[in-house]
Amino acid sequence: MSNSVLIVDDEADFRQQATRLLSMRGFRVVAEAADGAEAVRAARALAPAAVLLDVNLPDRSGLDVARELAALPRSPRVLLTSADAEVSSEDLRACGALGFVAKDVLPASDLRVLFGEQDGEGGREGMMDAGERLRVVIGEDEALLREGLARLLENEGFEVVAQAADAPDLLRKARAHHPDVVIADVQMPPDRTDDGLRAALELLKQDRDLRVVVLSQHLEERYALELVGDSAAGVGYLLKDRVSDISAFSDAVRRVASGGSALDPEVVARMVGRRRVSSPVDDLTPREREVLELMAQGKSNQGIAETLVVTVAAVEKHVTSIFSKLDLASEPTEHRRVLAVLMKLGVT
Repeated sequence: MSNSVLIVDDEADFRQQATRLLSMRGFRVVAEAADGAEAVRAARALAPAAVLLDVNLPDRSGLDVARELAALPRSPRVLLTSADAEVSSEDLRACGALGFVAKDVLPASDLRVLFGEQDGEGGREGMMDAGERLRVVIGEDEALLREGLARLLENEGFEVVAQAADAPDLLRKARAHHPDVVIADVQMPPDRTDDGLRAALELLKQDRDLRVVVLSQHLEERYALELVGDSAAGVGYLLKDRVSDISAFSDAVRRVASGGSALDPEVVARMVGRRRVSSPVDDLTPREREVLELMAQGKSNQGIAETLVVTVAAVEKHVTSIFSKLDLASEPTEHRRVLAVLMKLGVT
C-alpha cells in the first residue's frame, strides 16, 4: 500500500483534520495513534508506507519515535510536524525522517512530495492533484453493492455525487453532474444484458474528458475490447472481485481518472496469451511476456518491478527489448504503451 499513512498526534482534533486532509489528497489513513508507544505498535502491525508524526508526544519525543520506526524491518517514511517546535536538518538526519512541516502550513503543502511520492514512472500512478477530490457517479442495480462502493470511495477520498440503479438513470445523472469518473456495472436494468456498458460508451462519445470504469461479474473479453475501442486512455474494465482489494481498486480508478487505463489481469492474460501463426509475441522470452502482461494492465515500470520483485533497471531493459521485438515506438504516457501493445497483438 504505497499510499497508506499512520497519523500520530495526541490531539484528537488534529488527527481528525489530518485524516480528512490526507484522504482528500489521495492517501489512505490506516490508523491513528495518540502516543509514541501506540505508534510503534501500529507501525509494526500495519506496516504503513508513511507516518505523519508529531514532535511533541506525551510519552516521548517524536524524534525518538522516528528512530524506532527507522529501525523496523519495513520502515515507513516519516514526516515530522509540530505547532510550535522547530526541527533542524541535523535532527532530521539523526532520526531518519524525511522532513518537517509546521501544522499551520500542512494544509497548503504538497503532501505527495513531502511523503516522497512522485507521479509517473518510478512513483505512484494516478495520484490526484493537491486539494482535489475526484467526482464519481456510480451505476449499479444491486443496492447493497452500490452503497458499499459509495462508502468505499468516500473513505478513499473520492466524492460520490450521484448513484443510479439503471442505465437510463445513469445517463441522466452523469450528464447532469459532469463527474470525473463514471463507474458502471455492465449488466443493468432495464434489459440486464449490457445496458451499463452501452450507457458508458454513449457517455464517452458525448464527453471526451469523461473517464469510465466498467465492472463485470464474469470475464467477458468482448466487453473489454469494445470499451477500449480505438484508445485505452481513460477507461477501465475490472471484474467485481477486484473491488475487495480496496487499495488496488482505488488506485485503478485514480489511474483511469488521470488518463491511464485499468484492464483486469485475467482479461489481459487471455489477450496476451493468444497464440497465432507468425505472432511477434513468439519472439519474446517468458520474462518479457510477464512484463508485457503487466504493462497492458497499466502498471508503471516501478509497479512491474514490485510485482516481479526485480529492479526498475531490469524492467526498463525488458521494456526496451519488448518494444524492439514488436517494432513499437516507446511512448512516455502509459496508456499509449498499453494501446500500442494491444493493437500490435491484434486484440483491439
